[in-house]
Amino acid sequence: MTGQVTIVGLGPGDPRWLTPAASEVLASATDLIGYGPYVGRVPERPGQRRHGSDNRVELDRARLALDLAAKGGQVAVVSGGDPGVFAMAAAVFEALENGDPSWRDIDIRVEPGITAMLAAAAHVGAPLGGDFCAISLSDNLKPWEVVERRLKAAVTADFVVALYNPISAARPWQLGAAFKVVAEIRGPDTPIIFARAVGRPDQRIRIVPLSEVEASMADMSTVVIIGASTTRLIEKADGDTPYVYTPRFYGVRP
Repeated sequence: MTGQVTIVGLGPGDPRWLTPAASEVLASATDLIGYGPYVGRVPERPGQRRHGSDNRVELDRARLALDLAAKGGQVAVVSGGDPGVFAMAAAVFEALENGDPSWRDIDIRVEPGITAMLAAAAHVGAPLGGDFCAISLSDNLKPWEVVERRLKAAVTADFVVALYNPISAARPWQLGAAFKVVAEIRGPDTPIIFARAVGRPDQRIRIVPLSEVEASMADMSTVVIIGASTTRLIEKADGDTPYVYTPRFYGVRP
């Protein structure tokens, strides 16, 4: 087959964070597929077909991409952030595994992007400087019991934890439930970072202690970073938002 599917990470919002390699793929694609707002972030190019769709049809998008590539298309599937982090890369490979056997002849590539937790961390310092993990709070594709068990294990193990998909109109209670789990294990002064729309004009970053968090501080454009027991704040001389970092050493300084 002469077609190709490339799953492209657009980064969290700032167009300067789009990699040159990703830009090349987007410029040469015959077809652009993705969630409507993400497709809208890509400059239009004459002759390029754009296939925007709703938020919960990932597998439909993936099948369309593979079908178009099977017919010779050079297809770019776009995701915000990095396509391999709770995004379209896994959906494409799921469709590949369970779809038309001939699709396995298609050249499929993944072009990485800056994921939200990395962009958020860079804005406040180095909260991911020690061991960390990422957990999606969405229970659309896995039971809440699994989410809760994984969160409790990560917090108990003293990871810094980045929470993706923290809250939405359809899922209004999960973030509050997650904070209750964290509060049973972590101290009240644990720093919690709310980073909304990082890299976009409406960016907003807040750092609050665990004892003062409220679920209303986040929405679906927010990534939440929960500090470890070793995560520290460094106050700035001008009183602005402090730096946050997690030391590389654990316990006793080497």
